[in-house]
Amino acid sequence: MSETSKSLNFIEQIIEEDLENGYSKEELRFRFPPEPNGYLHIGHASSICLNFGLGLRYDAPVNLRFDDTNPAKEEQEFVDAIKQDVEWLGFKWDTERYASDYFQQLYDWAVQLIKDGKAYVDNQSSEEMAIQKGTPTVPGIDSPNRKRSIEENLTLFEKMKSGEFGEGTHVLRAKIDMASSNMLMRDPIMYRILHKTHHRTNTDWCIYPMYDWTHGESDYIEQVSHSFCTLEFAMHRELYNWFLDQVYDDKKVRPKQREFARRNLSHTVVSKRKLLQLVEQGYVTGWDDPRMPTISGLRRRGYTPDSIRNFVETIGIAKRDNLIDVSLLEFNIREHLNKITHRVMGVLNPLKLVITNYPDGQTEWLEAENSPEDESAGSREIPFSKELYIEQEDFKEEANKKFFRLKLGGEVRLKNGYIIKAESCTKDTEGNIVEVQCTYDPKSKSGSGTEESLRRVKGTLHWVSIAHAVAAEIRLYDRLFTDESPDTHKDKDFLDFINPNSLEVITGYVEPGLKDAKPGEQFQFQRMGYFCVDKESTEEKLIFNRTVGLRDSWAKIQENN
Repeated sequence: MSETSKSLNFIEQIIEEDLENGYSKEELRFRFPPEPNGYLHIGHASSICLNFGLGLRYDAPVNLRFDDTNPAKEEQEFVDAIKQDVEWLGFKWDTERYASDYFQQLYDWAVQLIKDGKAYVDNQSSEEMAIQKGTPTVPGIDSPNRKRSIEENLTLFEKMKSGEFGEGTHVLRAKIDMASSNMLMRDPIMYRILHKTHHRTNTDWCIYPMYDWTHGESDYIEQVSHSFCTLEFAMHRELYNWFLDQVYDDKKVRPKQREFARRNLSHTVVSKRKLLQLVEQGYVTGWDDPRMPTISGLRRRGYTPDSIRNFVETIGIAKRDNLIDVSLLEFNIREHLNKITHRVMGVLNPLKLVITNYPDGQTEWLEAENSPEDESAGSREIPFSKELYIEQEDFKEEANKKFFRLKLGGEVRLKNGYIIKAESCTKDTEGNIVEVQCTYDPKSKSGSGTEESLRRVKGTLHWVSIAHAVAAEIRLYDRLFTDESPDTHKDKDFLDFINPNSLEVITGYVEPGLKDAKPGEQFQFQRMGYFCVDKESTEEKLIFNRTVGLRDSWAKIQENN
């Protein structure tokens, strides 16, 4: 094996082997086939990056095909959201397709299967059919309708199509092998009746093809060369190929299904059914709630396309399912935001600080760099005055030598400003500290170049001028679940692990330059974490979402392993 092939993942190795064995590079075509019954989540990001990444690697087209075969659960809203997510991640599709584009062709092929004696209409109940299917160790038994004549099946199937039967009364089944060791091959259902309005075909159809019948045939119609899906579909591959056998013309490209492992994320769920439950039962505010693992939720929280693509590249493509610690995702967004965000000052839990020897009514404008990671980011001016806000946790009356923030009799530097010394403090009737009185050293201004300014103190605090600060709603998000695998407990419901403290809303104060910040803009609040402006923010009400803290918990996990 060459050094190049060693660096390929197993999916890429499959493609390379096919190219070596006669596949033409011009025949390569991939697809991303979401079902529009919900918003895409972080698990879909792996599939998106895989398929569109292969398109980029091999300069091959990639279709975006919506598997819209269940009008009971699908909506145009979901179609629009999926398209937005794929584009936001930085990918472009060759053509936009829908399984509903092929309803007539799929129907015509199904009719041909009936004529060939390979499909029949069954009007038993779902319970009766389930019993007849047997078990993995016990063969199934034939449906009493399996021997219906071709003419009767054609008549019944036409009546199904014309809406003469109610939902659940009739299905079309493929006639394969009721004794197969693969339960999926025991006369699977191809069509069911649904009297529902479809978001694209309206009421033109009242029979809808099942996934297994639709998927491979759609790949074939589109001449997709490689159809990649997650491991739960490995058992479906035999059926995928059987259905292809019924329509395949050897003058065309035959799609090849291969499977890769689902990458589950800790402290969350990625089942669309469960995500929908969270939305409908009010545990979150919607599909794009920043606590949700949806791509739109991550975007609203402040994640970037680069960080998600880097995360997907880091976890790679594997053959076994795995639980990925959410800390790795947080590490990737932290790494990216550190490079691209401006540093600003915001105080989340304010404590009033008064500099007693600073002139009353004076405002001084101090220079502050925007980013130590990017010199071209330049600097800005921030106002300094007699009365400031600092974080409550940054002051103690008494503290040991390891406390490098402000304490009575101690000195710290105010970021971009002066060295101050705490002289006294004021408490309310309950003993809570409500104000700290300090003095400042006028000669210690940052960047002044004087000898006094070089005097070192161990602590540096962020702050904002009270007279100039802008009040902001700060939304502090934590993990939505307290358990790393909330949906794997047999004796408990995943909702039992909802974190009651997953959202804390507080009022903080930020420097005045942020007053005009626009939704989606991202910043590092010095010493406090990375924040972005929420979409609900207005000129009257500034709202920030905390994306992630500054603490690199993933690095600590790595160090301990």
